[in-house]
Amino acid sequence: MYKNNNNMEKKKVFLVGIKGVAMTAMAIYLKQEGYDVTGSDVSDIFPTDEILKSNNIRIKPGFKPSNINKNYNLVIATGAHGGMTNIEMITAKKLGIPVLMHGQMLGQLMSDKEGISVAGCHGKTTTSALVASILTHANYDPSYAIGSAMINDLGPAGHFGKGQFFIAEADEYMTCPQTCPTPRFLWQKPKILILTNIDYDHPDAYKNIDQIKMAYIKLIAQMPSDGIVIVNKDNRYISELLPIIDKKIITYGFSPKADYRIDDYYFGNGISIMKVCHENIMLGEYPIYIPGKHNLLNALAAGIAANIVGISWDKISKCYRFYKGTKRRFEYIYKKEGIMLYDDYAHHPEEINATLSSVKEWFPKKRIIVIFQPHTYSRTKALLSEFSRCFKNADMSLITDIYPSARERFDSSISSKILTIEINKYKNNSYYFGKKEHLIDFLKDEIRNNDFILTMGAGNIYLWHPEIVKIINDVSKRITIN
Repeated sequence: MYKNNNNMEKKKVFLVGIKGVAMTAMAIYLKQEGYDVTGSDVSDIFPTDEILKSNNIRIKPGFKPSNINKNYNLVIATGAHGGMTNIEMITAKKLGIPVLMHGQMLGQLMSDKEGISVAGCHGKTTTSALVASILTHANYDPSYAIGSAMINDLGPAGHFGKGQFFIAEADEYMTCPQTCPTPRFLWQKPKILILTNIDYDHPDAYKNIDQIKMAYIKLIAQMPSDGIVIVNKDNRYISELLPIIDKKIITYGFSPKADYRIDDYYFGNGISIMKVCHENIMLGEYPIYIPGKHNLLNALAAGIAANIVGISWDKISKCYRFYKGTKRRFEYIYKKEGIMLYDDYAHHPEEINATLSSVKEWFPKKRIIVIFQPHTYSRTKALLSEFSRCFKNADMSLITDIYPSARERFDSSISSKILTIEINKYKNNSYYFGKKEHLIDFLKDEIRNNDFILTMGAGNIYLWHPEIVKIINDVSKRITIN
């Protein structure tokens, strides 16, 4: 680790691809710790632009050798722009500057504190943000670096705290797609690990579910001997691993066999309430202000972690009330005359299904219009069958072109047209739009009072919001006049 102290000149750190949410969180953390932070990225608009600007973190446009000089003590890269093969990383190595990938640096930051990691194919951001929120409002002042632009009740998703705990997402994807296939989370050695679920994803990194399960086994194996693993008992693949886990295990879920069981729940009027039993003894009722059964599970897992570090369930219940979600996770965007616009990062079939089920539960009388931007050719192709069935709770699905990853090439064997055809085999309400303006024109004629519009995907679909808001306003005027 590259330490600062009062007797040393401020260390200079450069982040390649700084606008990514995980990199921005790390940049904020390092800035608060006392580092001089600079970075580079493309000129595209990102949700993190204003955060970096307001924290006086300089961004150099583009990636070029001239951005790097010997004044930097460390250069960190994300895998999104070539990772270790990015020209700025190559330049740094030539100059003798230490270089690290984001996952490696995250592990180093955690090594200085007591780590609480959240792993799983889905729910990492929400669960880790919930842990950070609870510990913060309980006055633990934790450190955290979480993969979102903002945690709504805390601010930027990176923070250097004075407390003993460091909270991070534990991502199963490759450290560097070009040079290091090691799962990113294997650089972490947490004291407490939350495992939300295991599912098949990242077909460019894993051939099958068994390879993914093996990665999680390795993560658990390298935890300290007194480590604690909090696992979702409802998940099939996690249950298959339980007999071979050699750490203390605490289970949670709806399953009657879970140590912490959600015995009953209620959704309505912008609130979710769960009744929780611990070893068949009722703990109480706990309200949270995010929708969905999956988020009840996320909140319970976060509460268990908070309880392990010493926070009472009575205090946890009070802290739950502060949490209002994160940016791009079922994020409220706009509302007028009964028409609502939300945004969500869901890009895997399981996430899409969970999010749409949540909308149905919270807004049962709304007509749900989904605008979905598929993310990566490899995921869309590998999970095409699952994608075709996950929109069943949408009244209308509008599919845009695939948003490719910067690390993959065009694949002519898969397209959003193909995806739309497959969706319509199960529910004939899906439409493909190859051009943004065509979809916008369609919405002008289609949107009506009481609609719930949800933009969804891990790409840049959020940039469409201004035009959608304008349509909502125009439709609202017509409703008012009539």
